[in-house]
Amino acid sequence: MVAQGQPYFRSDKGMSDMAKCTVWTVFVLAGVVLAGCERADQQVSYSADVEPVLAEHCLSCHQPGAAGYEASGFSVENYAALMKGTKFGPVVIPGDAFSSNLIVLVEGRAHSSIRMPHGERKVAPEDIETLNVWIDQGALDN
Repeated sequence: MVAQGQPYFRSDKGMSDMAKCTVWTVFVLAGVVLAGCERADQQVSYSADVEPVLAEHCLSCHQPGAAGYEASGFSVENYAALMKGTKFGPVVIPGDAFSSNLIVLVEGRAHSSIRMPHGERKVAPEDIETLNVWIDQGALDN
């Protein structure tokens, strides 16, 4: 479990932790490894770290009977429902946060009309990073 406010990656001089992780992600996607900027070895917990983010930003619409669920068939009421995905397919690809539709939608990389949470304030960068790390670590039910 990662304590609130504790970074998922090492801190070096110069850049903020979030900037370093962003640079790390960009370089990795480009096929270049940036030494010294890596996520920490700490495991992100679904129940302690991810579930609270989903409850705060997603659950009000994505549970049976709510608008988001009716439109997509996607529920975040528990781990099994989250991993089931939508009536259109999976939302989380364990080990691949960048390609996971959950991340695409909360980061706003999809069309602005389907950015999640729809019509609400954006998910905080640190909460998006929690989701990213959890998915990259295998999206475990832990």
